Amino acid sequence: MTSAPTQTLPANVTDRVVASVDDLADELDAFSRDLHANPEIGYREFRSVDAFDAVLTRHGRTLERGTGGIPTAFQAQAGTRTSGPQVVITAEYDALPGVGHGCGHNVIAASSLGAFLALAPLFEGEDALPGGVTLLGTPAEEGGGGKELLIQAGAFEGFDASVMGHPAAVDVAAGPSNAKRQVVATFRGRTAHAAANPHLGLNALDAAVTAYQSIAQVRQHILTTDRVHGVFLEAGTRPNIVPERAVLEFFLRSRSVESLLALSERVEAAFRGAAIAAGVEVDIEWDGEPVYLPQRINATLAQRFVDHSAPRREVIAVQEDTGAGLGSSDVGNVSHILPTIQPTVAIGGPDIPGHSRERADSTLTPDGYRAIVDSSIALALTAADVLVDAELREAAWAEFRAFGEPIKVGDLVPLAPWPTFPTAPTA
Repeated sequence: MTSAPTQTLPANVTDRVVASVDDLADELDAFSRDLHANPEIGYREFRSVDAFDAVLTRHGRTLERGTGGIPTAFQAQAGTRTSGPQVVITAEYDALPGVGHGCGHNVIAASSLGAFLALAPLFEGEDALPGGVTLLGTPAEEGGGGKELLIQAGAFEGFDASVMGHPAAVDVAAGPSNAKRQVVATFRGRTAHAAANPHLGLNALDAAVTAYQSIAQVRQHILTTDRVHGVFLEAGTRPNIVPERAVLEFFLRSRSVESLLALSERVEAAFRGAAIAAGVEVDIEWDGEPVYLPQRINATLAQRFVDHSAPRREVIAVQEDTGAGLGSSDVGNVSHILPTIQPTVAIGGPDIPGHSRERADSTLTPDGYRAIVDSSIALALTAADVLVDAELREAAWAEFRAFGEPIKVGDLVPLAPWPTFPTAPTA
């Protein structure tokens, strides 16, 4: 890592940000609670965008919808976008089917909004911050890869850093995540009467079961950091009909793109072997949704977040990779094109699982309120640091380049097709 001298922001910047967030705290909490009560899944977050718009409008800010051609993506600008250093604060606001905000994206949305609103007035007056800050609404993180589509649309171009927070069980400024890709295997056989003439049929379900069991056996012999998990999407229609069609969907995760691709080969071999064994055909579709890349750590930016969090909570700068299983995020894709941090802010304890109703409800507790306030302040001050400190920007980019050149998903695998986006419901 290339180190950058710690530069203390002018006291008036720190004091104004803290005072602004304190004034906004109840409004941000109400906004978070509103999203919690009205969860929306990826690319259907129309009401959530309306909620952002309402808060921004109350504070004299303009929200522009449809960024990158995505109906539920948006942006708001403070300062200038045409000159000087630039920081993007990303916001997530999609929920999980059946679980609601079990990943705490309502808190992410509130803290990103709070950081932006705290910074916005600082671009005015005699001591105005240079450059600009953009609040970028990124839909469909929980499947759909909204940030990857926005990358392809050019929405992340021209920034010096990207920042956002995320609720979790621990306070960590930077840590690893897994790359992730998706595969759907469709087995095609032939129907027959399952009792009268089963010998005339070719059982697609048998192939799918064999494939599932084969992958379960593969799990015993993969890296401890790898994950392969899947479900049956189709498995026949009636017991007295030999199934002519069966469909499996799997997610694959690994710490690196290279190991992910190696794991992919083993999973595809299991699909093809099962098809041969059952005498059926198989169609294998990779990456119907965007591939998620692993997080590229930027300890330079992470340390600034730690410094700005210190008055309110103790945050680990960089979490050691213990080899434990990890989730994935399309923030990883952003981290491969510019310096990026996604700190985690503790709500509750490690006994609250992610992607659970318990996690969703934990965002409504005093811990959730405190997480919104603390994240808003630390993110805003970290962004301000990037804007005023040229040495910090240079150090963050030097650390970024030490990992190699910028990488886009299309450099590695064929890009997933763009989805057909839902339309906003009519009143």
